[in-house]
Amino acid sequence: MNTLNQNDCLLLLIDVQEKLVAMLEKNTVVKQSNILLKTANILGIPTIITEQYPKGLGKTVDYLSEHIKDTTEVFEKTAFSVLKDEGFSDKLKSYGKKQIIIGGIEAHICVHQTVADLLEAGYEVYVVKDACASRKKDNFKNAIRLMRQNGAKIADTEIVLFELLKTSRHPHFKEVQSCLRKSFHSQRKCFKP
Repeated sequence: MNTLNQNDCLLLLIDVQEKLVAMLEKNTVVKQSNILLKTANILGIPTIITEQYPKGLGKTVDYLSEHIKDTTEVFEKTAFSVLKDEGFSDKLKSYGKKQIIIGGIEAHICVHQTVADLLEAGYEVYVVKDACASRKKDNFKNAIRLMRQNGAKIADTEIVLFELLKTSRHPHFKEVQSCLRKSFHSQRKCFKP
């Protein structure tokens, strides 16, 4: 398949947690992850959110957790690749989806290792670059390069959203477009002198 199919994908957000987000220089990962989560909710795309050792690293940031629905799975993990945690692979298979949209922290550790295992398991993986982050720029760049070399498709939030919608006639086009607009306007307010 060359583009995302709304009916055959799942959103996987990796460790967008309080202490990890606090270590980042730029915080676009939270804003972009929020857009992805809202869009998944609107389009009925299943979502799994992971938390790496939340006792030490905190829970998913409030900005995201306020959009977690009852149907969203929150999976606590200790392995860097969530597929190495007991029960996760079976949980993922139970959804019957072939395409995984993924973002999170840190790109060069938990996201990279999860992507490698997803690809090995036969999934088509879309890494949302602007919804991923690492503390260091070089680590982030290396992770994106490695994930691309391993066969992941590297996209950004808008590519993902518009591939899912396919057309401006999609019944939820205006709702999804509104998520983008709200995010754009809130970012502009942040950067006004």
